[in-house]
Amino acid sequence: MNDGQELRRRQAYSIGDVQVVPAAAALGAEIRGVDLTQALSAETLDAVNQAWSEHEVLLFRDLDLTVEQHLAFAGAIGDLEPANLATPLTAKYPDLIEISNVDYDTGTPVKNRLGNSEAYWHTDMSYREVPPKASCLIARELPPDGGDTSFCSMYLAYEAMGDDLRAEVEGLTAVHDESRNAAGKLREGYEDVTDPELTPGPRHPIIRTHPVTGRKALFLGRRPYAYIPGLSVAESEELLDRLWAHATQARFVWRHRWRLGDMVLWDNRCSMHRRDAFDGQYRRVLHRTQISGDRPY
Repeated sequence: MNDGQELRRRQAYSIGDVQVVPAAAALGAEIRGVDLTQALSAETLDAVNQAWSEHEVLLFRDLDLTVEQHLAFAGAIGDLEPANLATPLTAKYPDLIEISNVDYDTGTPVKNRLGNSEAYWHTDMSYREVPPKASCLIARELPPDGGDTSFCSMYLAYEAMGDDLRAEVEGLTAVHDESRNAAGKLREGYEDVTDPELTPGPRHPIIRTHPVTGRKALFLGRRPYAYIPGLSVAESEELLDRLWAHATQARFVWRHRWRLGDMVLWDNRCSMHRRDAFDGQYRRVLHRTQISGDRPY
């Protein structure tokens, strides 16, 4: 096996009427020939799920979807989770999350909330006992440059581990910090704990098994304040540093440059993602849905 690379096709192909165009990277594929303004047939939905299992991240381009159509597609993939952030739209659409740097009263860009800073490598909501299995994100307003989102294949990161490192982490768990968001900001109601041994959050296996594909993947969540129980803080930090340095190598990454009307569906169980910073004078608004998952094992 060559780092699992042969498990993923590199040339464009079709599954029925669905066209799959793999990205020129470790993961990701564009889906063509699917009308997301209409309810998907069972055959089309099955084809989309097949492509998703193979490529981890799917891109749909040039969409002009209503909020209802976005929610309908995401709901076909799985049960939707309520938004974890209250915004004006959640009153009407409780399952819709606005990823935005816009002040809702003035309509101008602001630096609070998620703002315009970099969002570091992370897995969405891994601080939950049962994290979501997927996120579905559509671009509504974009700055002229910046704000790209990169995705990292945790399948390939696992498969490319050396035998010694794999043996070192086999059977270990890590605490996933629930006190801070992906930009490193302390969530309301949490104390600023600096000792990793006191990090609040669930314990998840460092190596998890995907419940659909059966493949193994690293499951790291977020780096700051993570802790591996059973190790000293120094030992935990050293091992986590090695795991993160390995998992986020460029050879495992696909970087997506957003266009208006892009929608990306990614598998939260076998990929991580990050966002580049962008010029804060510009508005950036995307709508996200979270799809319920399963307890990592």
